[in-house]
Amino acid sequence: MFTGIIEEIGILKSIKHGTKSAVLEVGATKVIEGTRVGDSISVNGVCLTVTTLRPNSFTADAMPETLKRSNLGTLQSGNPVNLERALRLGDRFGGHIVSGHIDGEGTIINFKEDENAIWITIGADDSLLRYIVEKGSIAIDGISLTVANADTKSFKVSIIPHTRHETTLCDKPIGGKVNLECDIVAKYIERFSGFGKQTSAESSSSKISMSFLEENGFF
Repeated sequence: MFTGIIEEIGILKSIKHGTKSAVLEVGATKVIEGTRVGDSISVNGVCLTVTTLRPNSFTADAMPETLKRSNLGTLQSGNPVNLERALRLGDRFGGHIVSGHIDGEGTIINFKEDENAIWITIGADDSLLRYIVEKGSIAIDGISLTVANADTKSFKVSIIPHTRHETTLCDKPIGGKVNLECDIVAKYIERFSGFGKQTSAESSSSKISMSFLEENGFF
């Protein structure tokens, strides 16, 4: 498990593509301190298992499902990536619960300066937006952020200077793809509320509504 607090910006040293999978070598310093083969490191929000450790880098395998769901497969040597080691018992929990299991990709629509902050609008598919709510949590390329606004086509986050300087998010281009992991709590609520009650035809529609939340004590 991760918290979405980025520890370091690493550099992709190489990516070796197989038929559907890939092997990544990532240059890093801080996140390999105390790390062992078999440990987990979040790379742009994707939980990867360390397979080899070198003095200034580590390698990890990316399976086909990972490349399908995330932007890792489109990276090239020299690209920066957000890195975070897995949470240890007793660590400070500064972000939110991040599993490192990407739900899908979003697309950066625009940036807007607002004094010391930057507003970022990100477009996403309906299957992701259903779990994104105003003032809720979202992990974008592994960064724990608060949703400032959400509608039927997109959502917005506001980036403080520290996040701007310590992550790669504001260096992305308009139209750039970002990895999205929705708040796991929302997915569990939906699953529990509808488990055993949905037919295959109903499985694509959410059972969560304002009246449901009020009836069950969420408001």
